[in-house]
Amino acid sequence: MNQLQVLIISVCLFFSSVAIKAEIKLPQLISDGLVMQRNAEIPIWGWADANEKVTVSFKGKVYKTITSSSGEWRITLPKMKAGGPFTMKVSGKNTVTVNDILIGDVWLCSGQSNMVHQLDIHDVLYADEIATANNPKIRHFKIPTTTSISGPKEDLEGGSWQKAVGEEVRPFSAVAYFFAKKIHAKYGIPIGLINASVGGTPIEAWIPEEGYSDFPEVLKIIEQNKDTAYVNSLMGNQPNFNPEPKKITDKGLIGDIKWYDVDFEPKNWRRINIPGYWEDQGARDLNGVVWYRREIDIPKSMVGKKARVFLGRIVDADELYINGVLVGNKTYQYPQRRYSVPDTLLKAGKNTFVVRVKNTRGKGGFVPDKPYYIFTENDTVDLKGYWNYKVGEVYKPFDFSAFANNDSNAPRPRRINPQNEPTSLYNAMVAPYKDYPIKGVLWYQGESNAGEPQKYEGYMHALVAGLRTVFNEPELPFIYAQLPNFMDVTYLPTESNWAELREAQLKSLSIPNSAMTVNIDLGEWNDIHPDNKKDVGERMALAGLKLAYGQDIVYSGPIYSDHSIDDNKIILSFDHIGSGLTSNDGEPLSEFAIAGEDKKFVWAKAKIKDDRIMVWSDEISDPKYLRYAWADNPENPNLYNKEGLPASPFRIIFED
Repeated sequence: MNQLQVLIISVCLFFSSVAIKAEIKLPQLISDGLVMQRNAEIPIWGWADANEKVTVSFKGKVYKTITSSSGEWRITLPKMKAGGPFTMKVSGKNTVTVNDILIGDVWLCSGQSNMVHQLDIHDVLYADEIATANNPKIRHFKIPTTTSISGPKEDLEGGSWQKAVGEEVRPFSAVAYFFAKKIHAKYGIPIGLINASVGGTPIEAWIPEEGYSDFPEVLKIIEQNKDTAYVNSLMGNQPNFNPEPKKITDKGLIGDIKWYDVDFEPKNWRRINIPGYWEDQGARDLNGVVWYRREIDIPKSMVGKKARVFLGRIVDADELYINGVLVGNKTYQYPQRRYSVPDTLLKAGKNTFVVRVKNTRGKGGFVPDKPYYIFTENDTVDLKGYWNYKVGEVYKPFDFSAFANNDSNAPRPRRINPQNEPTSLYNAMVAPYKDYPIKGVLWYQGESNAGEPQKYEGYMHALVAGLRTVFNEPELPFIYAQLPNFMDVTYLPTESNWAELREAQLKSLSIPNSAMTVNIDLGEWNDIHPDNKKDVGERMALAGLKLAYGQDIVYSGPIYSDHSIDDNKIILSFDHIGSGLTSNDGEPLSEFAIAGEDKKFVWAKAKIKDDRIMVWSDEISDPKYLRYAWADNPENPNLYNKEGLPASPFRIIFED
């Protein structure tokens, strides 16, 4: 290529880039289906060529401005009442039209996976809800998962507004949807849900830098992360916990006939039960690939019909083959396994079912107490019971010594995972619209911080303070979900990180204009993502009706407030008792435990008297400690108010 050709191409590229910049561009959020906050001044902003004249036409009025030298522009719409739909036209050297705009209330919905979880994931429990959804004034904008540790981003990388109508409702956050549905039913106003949530993420990643003013050590990390060269130097410190080699070594995949093939003849396979973990059934300390195989009898009435397979949950990853055909797969343990089967695949009589399961840490296999069956509209075949299994590959234990320092006393190098770094998710998924007015915040998160619960209360204060600062709303309503019950039920008083995390959430009620929903009765022992999202959302809506809309309602379950001691009896007082305290199942109150100076807890008796709780144990003459529902998954926390809302778990240390 000669110099003249290079010059011509360079000139063309230059004018092309100028032309692109000259195009009026709006933020991704300001797009068709937009919901704008009522009774608030609304900024409309974007980008164009430098010093370009921009005109915004909305509701019969025209607003004019000129872009800055860097091509940025902004106008402000006056406060407006709820209504719509409206159309907005933004004109410069080109015209951009935004259709179907509503004015109502906008809620930021944030957190980790239990806020992410879409109605689509829970489409069995909420099948009727999806089938009958017809709420065009409820809208949802899912922010694409992105990170930025170098600082706040200018715009989002994608996303669109969707209506709660028909199949379009499936991607909605289930919790946020049920929240919005209850609010909309009360007031009839449009509700916009901006869903910025990412599974498996810690609270630190969602806190704006402005919230970390009391955390100098975190501010130091934030500043370091702005140095790209420094960050790149640390990325290599991240260990690879995936022991799978690049070369396929799974015996089930390297033979002439694969183990999922219908012509494969299994020899010397062992028997195992589904559901269940293989470590509990004779395979000790095994991380690797395990194949399950069974012939399933399918009745003639199911042939030629579309079917679905429910395989509960599997730890960690799986592939399901039916008659040698891959039907579905998941790559990690948490999603429910619900696979569609083509209407041409099943045959009358014996059908070969094969499940290839990969597990890298902890117990592997099929989670108990979940559905395992294949079904059509009128027929169901159970898949539980004895299968045959064979190990296809064994992973070697991970060698952590390779990442240890020679000097055991020296600090280990920091390992960077951008998704978990302070401010990273706020910067990419919230900051681009921080000037956009919102009604309040819904927050469902905490699972990823349960390992260090003692830090969580401070981070909650930082999160709320930071969001109120960047949104310029000092009293912005903040409603959050306390963690539900999860993991094994314990029948003796015990220690619990999840209980400590719930305590940190409880203490965060000291934040003004905040509310917490108690969900200790809504979890599942074997699923960190419980199906019941409706009650969580509706309890958040009760809190919203009180906090953001000023309704005089009972919106919380009982919250411990004070106590006195009479001899060996502890008298407890509560806020939010509503029309009275009660045992929700009519049985004696349970899950109270007390201890003396030795901190050896015993179960205590408890009864309601004059809307207070009297707690005692004949084994403890001088109580020093009390706990209620203090466990990962307490067996039966049955203290409620008569409005049907459960009491929050709590603990007390009695001062002499």
